[in-house]
Amino acid sequence: MSDLTLYTNPMSRGRIARWMLEEVGEPYEVEILDYKGAMKAPEYLALNPMGKVPALRHGDAIVTETAAICAYLADAFPETKLAPPLRDPRRAAYFRWLFFAAGPFEAAVTNKAFGFEVPPERAASTGYGSFAAVMTALDIAVSRSEFILGDAFSAADVYVGSQIAFGLMFGSIEKRPAFESYVQRLTARPAAKRAAALDDALIAAAKDK
Repeated sequence: MSDLTLYTNPMSRGRIARWMLEEVGEPYEVEILDYKGAMKAPEYLALNPMGKVPALRHGDAIVTETAAICAYLADAFPETKLAPPLRDPRRAAYFRWLFFAAGPFEAAVTNKAFGFEVPPERAASTGYGSFAAVMTALDIAVSRSEFILGDAFSAADVYVGSQIAFGLMFGSIEKRPAFESYVQRLTARPAAKRAAALDDALIAAAKDK
């Protein structure tokens, strides 16, 4: 029995955590939860009171929030080199963009999707300022080099790349060349392909029932 268990749904942000686990390469188990049943059941709410996926169990530890799962796994398995070591100057950029995607980017895209536009005169009051500012910052981050940290792939790329990929897929962000080429580089990775195939197979099987 593996020490790692992923609680997920193939049509959720759990796909990001699955990709991260495939990059780590450790054996893991998967618990598939449906949105209206198991995800809101008392047993799962005891693990994640939000009643959302993904969540990760590692031994006795429980981690929720996708960005946190990515960061946790990178530190839990340092031999994978998916996070810069302590005192490495690259660790600043690693955390910067990991949390930029989980904070300003997520908030800006969600607000835009629901039709909320921050009035220019109130931009200083919001964590992300404006949608345009977020897109410009993200464009700069992914166009300067092959990966967020230069030539070294990291857990930040798993999370940032997935958020951009979702945005391009659902039309919530514009198709900038920097975004598209960045996502193409990441989705070509063997672990990304394995993770997508596993979740896509679950979706196909559910449709056949």
